[in-house]
Amino acid sequence: MKNFAPAVDIICRYQGFNEKAYPDPETGGAPYSIGYGTQFYPDETPVIAGQMCTKQKALEYLNHELCILDAELDTINLHLDKPMRMALLSFIHSVGWDAFMYCELIDCIGNEDWHGVAFEMSRWIFDHNYQVIGNLIDRRREEIQLFLEEIDANPWASTEVLLSAFRNYVGAPHQVRAIRKLEENVNPYVLAAFANEFDISKEPGERAVFWDDLEVDEELALTDGEWA
Repeated sequence: MKNFAPAVDIICRYQGFNEKAYPDPETGGAPYSIGYGTQFYPDETPVIAGQMCTKQKALEYLNHELCILDAELDTINLHLDKPMRMALLSFIHSVGWDAFMYCELIDCIGNEDWHGVAFEMSRWIFDHNYQVIGNLIDRRREEIQLFLEEIDANPWASTEVLLSAFRNYVGAPHQVRAIRKLEENVNPYVLAAFANEFDISKEPGERAVFWDDLEVDEELALTDGEWA
């Protein structure tokens, strides 16, 4: 069996262990999950209310799920190094295979658009009510950083809550970097509270355009709302 340790570490820390099957928060019932988010046992029977498991069994179920996801990744012929693969396994385990297949992440990976990869992964920080979750901000940061671990392109490797909130902001590249640096050092739960109060989910699918995306001259400066 493959060693999925980096993915398992992220999943276990952020998913958390539940020895007793718990209901889906949206439906209040099925699908039920157990252990580290398992919804189907290795024999493909679904988890049902009232069932229990140990941590050892939960890890067995999780590794079985990651083996399946790993094989599925092989079918779409992405050129992934080990950190990329481990990051995607954690990400897919969190959002689901269908969501992964229908977001733009695959195209970004195929085009080696590492900024796009970071952005697409950073979007998945909302619950079903479009409330930002601090736990998901923290998890996406780790997954993005792991994915880009061996990429020598120095792309932004965290979420963009602040810049999404200020989506009409226009500034010089060093100003954008300063905001990103601030976000990286803000407690994710404080950041989530800000995002929900500001309501950044109003246009969750819209990507803000910032000047560093447009490769503007580093020497340009913003003066009285116009480029000098």
